[in-house]
Amino acid sequence: MAAFSPEGRVTTRKRTLLGAKIIFNDGHSVFDCLIRNLSDTGAMIQIENPLATPNAFKLQLSDERLLACAVRWRKINSMGVEFI
Repeated sequence: MAAFSPEGRVTTRKRTLLGAKIIFNDGHSVFDCLIRNLSDTGAMIQIENPLATPNAFKLQLSDERLLACAVRWRKINSMGVEFI
């Protein structure tokens, strides 16, 4: 059985302030964003309009890593994603 953090997560997220890009539509659409916290299994992303992003996309980190993501929740200027 997995151990959970105080927030109920399987892995603990670390606070960050990393620039990243949300990529979708076969690379034809790109939004800049900030990663506010990050774990091995997901992230919280700050973005101007989270409703404009699809439910699944690729997240390109500043070190050029490309991670497939599924949106798990959305708020006014942020969203939580799980890496898939």
